[in-house]
Amino acid sequence: MGLFEKYLSIWVALAIGAGVLLGTALPELIESIAKLEYASVNLVVAALIWLMIYPMMLKVEPRCIAQVGRRPRGLFLTIVVNWLIKPFTMAALAILFFKYIFAGLVPAEDAAHYIAGMILLGVAPCTAMVFVWSNLTKGDPAYTLVQVTINDLILVFAFAPLAGLLLGVTDLFIPWDTLVLSVGIFVVLPLAAGIITRFVKLRGNGGEESVNSLAAKLKPFSIIGLLLTVVLLFSFQAETLLSKPLRVVLIATPLLIQGYGIFFIAYFGAKLLRLEHRVAAPAAMIGTSNFFELAVAVAVSLFGLTSGAALATVVGVLIEVPVMLSLVKFANRTRHWFPEPEEANSASVAKAGTEAA
Repeated sequence: MGLFEKYLSIWVALAIGAGVLLGTALPELIESIAKLEYASVNLVVAALIWLMIYPMMLKVEPRCIAQVGRRPRGLFLTIVVNWLIKPFTMAALAILFFKYIFAGLVPAEDAAHYIAGMILLGVAPCTAMVFVWSNLTKGDPAYTLVQVTINDLILVFAFAPLAGLLLGVTDLFIPWDTLVLSVGIFVVLPLAAGIITRFVKLRGNGGEESVNSLAAKLKPFSIIGLLLTVVLLFSFQAETLLSKPLRVVLIATPLLIQGYGIFFIAYFGAKLLRLEHRVAAPAAMIGTSNFFELAVAVAVSLFGLTSGAALATVVGVLIEVPVMLSLVKFANRTRHWFPEPEEANSASVAKAGTEAA
């Protein structure tokens, strides 16, 4: 385990502090970087996330993608948690906290906007960062890819009806450019790059070992990309964090409960289904993480850039990395709760037979 990965929580804490410091010390520079976006997707952050995803895509074997359908339980779990549970628990928690528990702490109009922003997060499960979390938990690359792809296909058809139902909006604007661009940048392009790289490497003399060697060499850059992403995300919102700390804490409270709650529902559901850990961990991560580019874009289009709804989606962005890293650590420590992969069992049997002979 490398230096970055071993002390990742400490590095992320330092990155958060560096982001807030940069946002307050060099606001003009950070603002200029924040403006480098297209269809609500910041191009600098997109490049960093791409850097994080690419090493995992190197491990995707095209022939393994076709075999995922033979193990449908993980896909079933992903669909149920993301689309039949997560949107409704998020709406319920948002209403509970901002209509009742926090009712006297914020104006009713602001509370309604915070609820709307959290609902948008709840209806937008992850597309990009889940590949990072899957990689850190040694998830099955091919299975994770199929889980994310199915999630994205459902998202195209279910986001507007679900968000409209929970928000009470009949004519919901969907930023298709944000949706299509995000899927292209975070799924299609890194997958194509990974498959082409595999093909070139396998055609050479190194074979599979050369692919694994390249992925190992790129792994530190993936972690650096994660840390730089944290720096940028917190620098973009440094002013909000420092000017509205109480509002940020209030919004973060139900979001934290939702994030950890959804993870444990999915994770223990996977345990009951006796899924392998390399399938169970990414399945739980997809529901916990959010497609924040889409949520932020819709919040801004519906309620405005300075609205409480936009603020709520931004808080979701800010808490995601620390929350997910804590869950990555938990998932890695509980790997023994799940059955070993079939090939690992076969290898153990073969090894035992060899030793006995």
